[in-house]
Amino acid sequence: MSRSLRRGSIAAIAAIAIASLSSCAASTTPDTLQIKPDNAAATLGTNLRLNNIVLVTGVGTSGDYTGPANVVVNISNTAGTPAELQSITVGSATATFADAAGAPQSSIVVPPGGSVVLGGQGNPSASFSSASVHIGGFATATFAFKDGQKVDAQAGVSPDSGENGRGLYKGFGPTPTPTPTPAAAPTKAATPSAGATATGTPSAAATTAGAPVAGATATATAPAAH
Repeated sequence: MSRSLRRGSIAAIAAIAIASLSSCAASTTPDTLQIKPDNAAATLGTNLRLNNIVLVTGVGTSGDYTGPANVVVNISNTAGTPAELQSITVGSATATFADAAGAPQSSIVVPPGGSVVLGGQGNPSASFSSASVHIGGFATATFAFKDGQKVDAQAGVSPDSGENGRGLYKGFGPTPTPTPTPAAAPTKAATPSAGATATGTPSAAATTAGAPVAGATATATAPAAH
C-alpha cells in the first residue's frame, strides 16, 4: 500500500472517531437524557420562577411527621413590576412570613428583575408551626400571589442536619422552642411552736434585776441608840 493510501485511511478512521465522540457528547446532555433537578421547581406565567423548593424539618426527625417546618425556595421575577407572594400552604397548614430580622410580614415582595431567597440566615422566612409531611418524600406546596397566580409544587421534605451534621440544609430547619424552667416553690417561714419562749422576753418567774426578794433582810444595819 502506498503512503498516500495509508494517509487517507488514517484520516478516514480519525474522522469517524471524532464524529462518534461528538454524537455521544450530544446524547449525554440533560435535555437529551431528560435529567431533572432533585428539588422541585415551578414556573408561573412568563416572569415568575420558583427554584429549589424544600420543606426543612427539625434535627433528628424521620418518617411520618407532624410539627414545625421551614420553607426553602428561590423566587425570581423577570417582570418590570414587583410580584407579591401572599401565601404558602401544605395541606391545611398555612405558613407565616417574617423579614430577615424576624419581624412578622403579611407577604413577601419579589422586586422587578430580582429575586428573593426564603430560608436561611439573613433571609426572610416562611414557617409552618405544624405541617404533616413524610420526611424523605414530597409534599404538595401551594404558592399563591397577589395577582391571582397560583401553582402547586411537589416540594422535597428533608430534616436539618444540626450543628454537628452534614447536609445541604444545615441550619435551615425550625429553631427548637426552649423548655421553660419551672419556678422554685417559695420557702414557707418557720412558725415558732406554741411552748417556745419569745427571744429576749423574760419569763414570768424571772426576778426583776435589782429588786429585793420578798421577806429578805436588809443588808444595812440600823445605828444603835445612845
